[in-house]
Amino acid sequence: MPAVAKKRWNELSPTAKVAIIGIAAVDAGLRAWALRDLAGREAAQVNGPKWAWGAALGLLSSPGVVPIVYLAAGRKP
Repeated sequence: MPAVAKKRWNELSPTAKVAIIGIAAVDAGLRAWALRDLAGREAAQVNGPKWAWGAALGLLSSPGVVPIVYLAAGRKP
């Protein structure tokens, strides 16, 4: 498997910089929405332990994946 060359921020193209900033902004917004939703719900309204969702949302680095999974499957209707 070939090694991935790491580039510094100033070596990235403007398009790559915009993409990275956009993905980070979407991830931050989804994460904030999911954490706020989780904080406002009773434990009985959450699929799985509330603390586990909070830990996953706060600690795992995923470009929007964990918040989307929580919003789609972690909440009871």
